[in-house]
Amino acid sequence: MLRLGVNIDHVATVRNARGGAYPDPTRAAKLAEEAGADGITAHLREDRRHILDADIDALMDTLTVPLNFEMAATKEMQAIALRHKPHAVCLVPEKREERTTEGGLEVAREENQLAHYIAPLREAGCRVSIFIAADQQQIEAANRIGAQVIELHTGAYCDLHAEGHFAERDIEFARLREMATFAHSLGLEVHAGHGLTYDCVKPIAALPEVVELNIGHFLIGEAIFSGLDPAIREMRRLMDEARA
Repeated sequence: MLRLGVNIDHVATVRNARGGAYPDPTRAAKLAEEAGADGITAHLREDRRHILDADIDALMDTLTVPLNFEMAATKEMQAIALRHKPHAVCLVPEKREERTTEGGLEVAREENQLAHYIAPLREAGCRVSIFIAADQQQIEAANRIGAQVIELHTGAYCDLHAEGHFAERDIEFARLREMATFAHSLGLEVHAGHGLTYDCVKPIAALPEVVELNIGHFLIGEAIFSGLDPAIREMRRLMDEARA
């Protein structure tokens, strides 16, 4: 079955807007778990704009499904990951000025440094994932450095779909499909995520090499209108329908 990871970062965004304790991201994570999420994703940024250190503590203490800890490849984040030893660590590019993660991690250019960076994480028992563009050179580099998983960045595909640029969308989708097949042929586990909605999830969910989708912003936004449980169950329904 295709797995669904639910990113709860933007529950923390709403909480931090008022500086209080509500809404609680850990409560959202438990609701997501009860609604059928197979894992929870949380991105602890350097500037702590949404998820806080205490949230990671609470999630590790509370969850019964795996935690996917998104982070930049910094010494600070490595130390936090080694202290908590989450199920998975997903390395993402991070810039303070960006609103959300832009593009995939540049692996080929930093191959030697990243190989040394992920080694202790793997030794600690964390599955190492790289958030990456659908680019053969980057995928080959991720494989060489010892990553077990790649997560294909679907943001461009989703944006082109939303903007009605269907010819360009189809070209981007073909690239995602080709690179999912290529990564799988190398023995990498293939995930996908970023920008996925009810309207565009099914073609990605139908890719046989993809075993997990990570979706956050859309589900938290949709929960405002329908509730978190129904939003997640509908996404799960569409994923399962596409896979069948």
